[in-house]
Amino acid sequence: MTRPRTVLVLGATGRFGQAAVQAFAAAGWRVLAQARRKPAALPAGAVHVDSPLEDTAALQAAAAAASAVVYATSPPYTEWARQMLPLARHGMALAERLGALFMLPGNVYAYGQHMPPTLREDTPERPSTEKGRLRADLEAELRTRSDRGALRAVVIRAGDFYGGGSGSWLDIAIVKSLAKGKLVYPGPLDVPHAWAYLPDLARAFVAVAERAERAERAEAAGADGTAGAGKANGVPAFETLHFAGHTLTGRELLAGVEAAADELGWHPARGWRHGGMPWGLLRAAGVVVPMLREVARMSYLWRVPHALDGATLEQAAGPLRNTPPHQALRAALVDLGFGPRAAAAGGQIHVH
Repeated sequence: MTRPRTVLVLGATGRFGQAAVQAFAAAGWRVLAQARRKPAALPAGAVHVDSPLEDTAALQAAAAAASAVVYATSPPYTEWARQMLPLARHGMALAERLGALFMLPGNVYAYGQHMPPTLREDTPERPSTEKGRLRADLEAELRTRSDRGALRAVVIRAGDFYGGGSGSWLDIAIVKSLAKGKLVYPGPLDVPHAWAYLPDLARAFVAVAERAERAERAEAAGADGTAGAGKANGVPAFETLHFAGHTLTGRELLAGVEAAADELGWHPARGWRHGGMPWGLLRAAGVVVPMLREVARMSYLWRVPHALDGATLEQAAGPLRNTPPHQALRAALVDLGFGPRAAAAGGQIHVH
């Protein structure tokens, strides 16, 4: 007997956690949404699990049927050094006990400021910041646990998240002053930057989880001497896959935001104005404001061109359904409260 299609999402109230809950439920999975507080709205097929991440025994009991654990938990940006690895180890230990696939959303931090313009699964990691080293250490621990047979794990690496509400560079900086007719881009406008629209990324997680489940069932059938006998599952105990997402220059991104905002009725009467990030001021303020210090340390990501090659992911999991950038940006603006707005005259918002 095979296990039901059940997934445990750790950190279900975060932006990626919410997207994962929605995507797995839409694909017909039973979703266990772990969070201390109940998510605002759970789709059909999802139930809230309020046990804390540290209570491995309680979570194991609640998620005994789970074949995948999506680790969507992330500590505050200023607390990575103290909290990131300890929290992730709770998730790893839980996946080990459940015999479930541990699924981690990765980022490009470990490649460092000298990363090449195209990032593939075999691109060497050369972290140049503390956060990059922490991410490299986390993935190295996943590999070590997998090598000794304790864990099956996959890292799906992606660019900067957007969509699904607030908390990304899109709302923190780029469209923060959209209602006043101003957009702010953190780097040079001609540098390609990797982005991941969260609903698309979450669907990629579903595809990889379903691939792993199919392989496990085929292996079990082979072990029983039935159809598929003698076949290995063909899925590594640990692997890293790259999600291509959208690679856009600053100019392309701003043009997409402007077009989407115009459609929604937010076009300023005097046209759009553009601004940049005052990185020098942020670094100076970082002496006394820890968050600004941490953000400034990662500013190279806006100066160094980078894109993720998603060919291996699509070969492994099949063609992915990705939202075109213009549609994704429009939906992201709506999620941020910039819904369709009737203009007083000529379809324009008069901003002074």
